[in-house]
Amino acid sequence: MGDGGRTRLVGGQTVAKVDLRIQSYGTVDELNALLGNARVTAEKLGSDNQALKSLARKLKRVQHELFNLGSVLATLPEDLHPKQPRVTSVEIEQLEREIDEANEALPTLRSFVLPGASRLDAELHIARTVCRRAERLLVHLNHEQNVAPEALRYLNRLSDALFVWSRWVNHALGIAETLWEPNAAASGSSGE
Repeated sequence: MGDGGRTRLVGGQTVAKVDLRIQSYGTVDELNALLGNARVTAEKLGSDNQALKSLARKLKRVQHELFNLGSVLATLPEDLHPKQPRVTSVEIEQLEREIDEANEALPTLRSFVLPGASRLDAELHIARTVCRRAERLLVHLNHEQNVAPEALRYLNRLSDALFVWSRWVNHALGIAETLWEPNAAASGSSGE
């Protein structure tokens, strides 16, 4: 079946691999893999830094939450089991608390930030962009089929958390953020 461009949902329904539902949970899976990569980096850096160890634990928790979300997305609403794992307002509120906590340590942002002041910063920014893509796909899917509002809110808050955490890791590592310089382009200044 998989070789024919079709796959099965949890309820047994056969759909094309280009179906929005498949694209949605496939992108959530991609995001999960990227967070695993960032978690490994945070764990390595965390051997000397308790704050980064704490971030690694948060990223692992988020990976579990993304599997819960993927499970729900791989299931049509009418086939969802009442005990099936899912993301809820509890997970969303946890992300919001963590965003607020990380923001407390950061200076006010007065410019856009370029990804890449550190490796972990870049990895979290890559995950953030994939999270935004997953959110866009879910919004599109929601126009055709009902998507749990918590799923949409969760991805929205997670992308914000990833942005804040990307800034926070540079702060924790003592690395200056790379701020956008609008005129630092080939047509303007040198950008160095």
